[in-house]
Amino acid sequence: MAAELTTHELIAKHRPTLDQALEAIRTRAYWSPHPEHPKAYGENGSLDAAAGKAAFDALLGNRLDLGQPGTDDWVGGEVSPYGIELGVTYPHADIDTLLPAMKAGQAAWRDAGPEMRAVVCVEILKRISDRTHEFAHAVMHTSGQAFMMAFQAGGPHAQDRGLEAVAYAYAEQIRTPGTAEWTKPQGKRDPLALTKQFTPVPRGLALVIGCNTFPTWNGYPGLFASLATGNAVLVKPHPRAVLPLALTVQVARDVLAEAGFDPNLVALAAERPGEGIAKTLAARPEIRIIDYTGSTSFGDWLEANARQAQVYTEKAGVNTVIVHSTDDYKGMLSNLAFSLSLYSGQMCTTPQNLLIPRDGIRTEQGAKTFDEVTADIARAVDGLLGDDARANALLGAIVNPDVKARLEAATGLGEVALASREITNPEFPDAVVRTPVLVKLDGAKPDDEAAYMSECFGPVSFAVAVDSVTDAVELLRRTVREKGAMTVGAYTTDSEVEQAVEEVCLEEAAQLSLNLTGGVYVNQTAAFSDFHGSGGNPAANAALCDGAFVANRFRVVEVRREV
Repeated sequence: MAAELTTHELIAKHRPTLDQALEAIRTRAYWSPHPEHPKAYGENGSLDAAAGKAAFDALLGNRLDLGQPGTDDWVGGEVSPYGIELGVTYPHADIDTLLPAMKAGQAAWRDAGPEMRAVVCVEILKRISDRTHEFAHAVMHTSGQAFMMAFQAGGPHAQDRGLEAVAYAYAEQIRTPGTAEWTKPQGKRDPLALTKQFTPVPRGLALVIGCNTFPTWNGYPGLFASLATGNAVLVKPHPRAVLPLALTVQVARDVLAEAGFDPNLVALAAERPGEGIAKTLAARPEIRIIDYTGSTSFGDWLEANARQAQVYTEKAGVNTVIVHSTDDYKGMLSNLAFSLSLYSGQMCTTPQNLLIPRDGIRTEQGAKTFDEVTADIARAVDGLLGDDARANALLGAIVNPDVKARLEAATGLGEVALASREITNPEFPDAVVRTPVLVKLDGAKPDDEAAYMSECFGPVSFAVAVDSVTDAVELLRRTVREKGAMTVGAYTTDSEVEQAVEEVCLEEAAQLSLNLTGGVYVNQTAAFSDFHGSGGNPAANAALCDGAFVANRFRVVEVRREV
């Protein structure tokens, strides 16, 4: 089939975007080609709000046929955390048929070279961006995120992370020149002369194991890093969050075909209820790269058992904030309240442990005791979520029964400083919406340690009393070293305390945010500038996104010829 998208057209269209992305990862300055505001869509082929909602509604109750080889069944069963049965069915693959078909197109994709692969990936992301409103509803009704968060985090922010991975992949592949002329003087004899050709070659098939809470945001970095480095990619979504990644696969297959490549370079592996195919796929010898976001137990299993593959994991951690002193007490409380509440704490970056000296903290309003600080944080959360409409817009819905069970069990762990309350969503009455719970614990009690040293994913946080800021810093160090952390925060006006916290984060490889009192929050990161995770502590073995995240997805093969 003749290509509908020529190399010249794709490079002319998307090379400027690629160049801007390369400049952004170099400077770490703010940049994004994907608008965050819903009203920015509706022109130049993009869907506006009404068209996006209509496109999502048209998917419900229907079969999403991707035209993949080896389809032996149709599977589905997603139920929105907002109480809607999606009714979408997806192809179930005979893996022994699908995997060879995926490998068949890799040679041509490899030979296309880094630039062509990059601009094809940018075209995929552009088409996804044009359908951001549609994708937002798909993310909302699989993850439980409120619409605006699903729109931004599941749309432009996810697309930014995908483009960031493409930029890093391109930069690493062109680090070595494509050809070189090599001449070695031999004195009186003729020099030795060789021409050398250097080709980035893919490792093999890549497997993306998707997560329930952020299917696109966490899925796109690995997907596009592998695809841009020449690998075919098999996407295995979480059973409760198939639709956003299935739509992604659909777009990718369309663009690949139009550009003259085998659409089977990207395929979907949906599963029957309870089938649990991730372990089976991860152990296949054809799978040479794995990207995974989810529980520590399965991440550890992948790292230990998928020995044939390069495994990139984002697992669980215990995120910590030290509260020592502040010159903007109200701003600190407001910032913490938002961080604890956003998406019902169902983020791998949400703070869990707030370490507060039992003798209290210094503020511009005077000294505040541990009990006062804890009560004021509780009041700030209550104030933020006091209006039910605003609360629904911030909290979204509880994503699964396990989160709800952890929330309910947390009240038995210590003194409750802030009780969770149930909120009704008038648009979706079956949604499970709960405000956060804040529990007081004592850092000196072994019984309490069992609670605060374990991840409690969801809207659960602990105010932990410590004997001193020195103890807080040492507890931070131990927490990151033993349990890992995706984020660390600290509030202090003391330069020595700030330096001590920073030193711990440098030694234990944890990303640190200091004295956030405005509109930037510890649980949010910006693509092209912030690193999500570090790859240097137990919470994750990779960072999104850096050179290390892409460089081992390909190898350079050299061919030498005598002149």
